[in-house]
Amino acid sequence: MILSTFNRPHLCPCRAAAFPIAVLLLLAAASSATGQRSYPPTMEGTTAEVYRTVDDVELNIYLCNPEGHSAEDSRPAIVFFFGGGWRSGSPQQFLPHCRYLADRGMVAAVADYRVASRHGVTANECVEDAKSAVRWLRANADRLGIDPDRIAAGGGSAGGHLAAATATLPGHDPDPDGPSPVPNALVLFNPATILAPVDGDPTPTEEQRERFAALKERFGAPPESMSPYHHLRDGLPPTIIFHGTADETVAHSTADRFCLGLRKHRARCDFVSYHDQGHGFFNFGRGEGDEKNKWYEDTVSRMDGFLYSLEWLDPKPNPA
Repeated sequence: MILSTFNRPHLCPCRAAAFPIAVLLLLAAASSATGQRSYPPTMEGTTAEVYRTVDDVELNIYLCNPEGHSAEDSRPAIVFFFGGGWRSGSPQQFLPHCRYLADRGMVAAVADYRVASRHGVTANECVEDAKSAVRWLRANADRLGIDPDRIAAGGGSAGGHLAAATATLPGHDPDPDGPSPVPNALVLFNPATILAPVDGDPTPTEEQRERFAALKERFGAPPESMSPYHHLRDGLPPTIIFHGTADETVAHSTADRFCLGLRKHRARCDFVSYHDQGHGFFNFGRGEGDEKNKWYEDTVSRMDGFLYSLEWLDPKPNPA
């Protein structure tokens, strides 16, 4: 039995739980579930293009195109950002998602971006790369055969933060005069969306304040400027969030609160909660025996339904 709860937008209110600062800050020290994947990545079946060059670093975006795709098409597109605490990780994490969506008719991509372990950057520079990736897709829409008004951003954990950041955060933008980096939809897997204290929550302890100071160093910018929740506003894109109730890296309640905040600003937010599932439960290859890939398949199916509801995908083929 699939133990997940789907809260339809505007029908089932989220609980505005207190912000568990100490739990969220585990993200600063967490090693990603993607840590065992190789880098540089092997991305079979993709086309790699450089979307940004910073000094001597060329950043690739790996594109999965539908069969028979051409520049004359105007297909919806999505770009994923891998997890890894802004320190590590590999684009391979979302290659299965890209292959699935390409089979369903979307142009699906994973963007490499700079991380601390490989490039010595802070998280604000990761946000710059993420905004550049969305902007690159929009700027090259005609050549790539995609619809510039149907571009989604997705990702997991710190990659989910980057996807949410492209939609919400002002600044942290290397080309503010270029095409918009704001996506038209968000697909977020246990994302880090609240990265600073929230007004009305309990006063942080001295230990928590010290950990926030360390987190600020990781960000390279004031935490509030990096926190999607603190920049919610009207006009944000429709969003789906997948999160496990047993997540000890990014607290489930923070996703709950972020979704409620979107709804308060009249944005659609579908929140899918998974009972007793921990961080990274959605990744391809998770589980053993009959349980292997159960949560990957469930989240992908619900992602499909969300994108279908936006009229970005055709109905699924009849299995018969």
